[in-house]
Amino acid sequence: MSEYIHIGKIVAPHGIAGHIIIEHALGKLITFKGVDALFVEKNEASFIPYFIQSAAAKTETITHVQIEGITSREATSMLLGKKVWLPQDAFQQLVDKKSPLALLGYMVEEAGKPLGIIQEVIEQPHQLMVTILYQGQEAYIPLHDESLKGVNHKAKTIQVALPDGLLDLYTESPAP
Repeated sequence: MSEYIHIGKIVAPHGIAGHIIIEHALGKLITFKGVDALFVEKNEASFIPYFIQSAAAKTETITHVQIEGITSREATSMLLGKKVWLPQDAFQQLVDKKSPLALLGYMVEEAGKPLGIIQEVIEQPHQLMVTILYQGQEAYIPLHDESLKGVNHKAKTIQVALPDGLLDLYTESPAP
């Protein structure tokens, strides 16, 4: 089973014929050309494929989509608020290389030492946060002017200088 990448969510119905509005973080106008299906999260790690009939890009973050089997506004209600995922290969074809989401799968390094692979990108007003698996724990790594030292797209690595003690939060054992 291929790896799936979370790209956004279904935010609203559009019109009366079952179109949905997908808000995504792919960083450019997207019509899902070359993609047969979107995967909608039923529950954690359980995805249902929905086959695309048509798609129209409205902005760099909004696409209107008609999916097979959804033909009325009422039928869209079961999909509202659900997360939308793409298989890794389709994601790589569509994502804007300048989008923060393109950092998924990059290795975070500090002083040449690998810390973990980026699992999720969280956009916040003044910085990006990425999550990695660090020594078996999910760790949040801030990426802003002071912590981000460089990005090597060819090697798929990000160099950081983290605040003292940040990684200790994810390695210390709880007191008995």
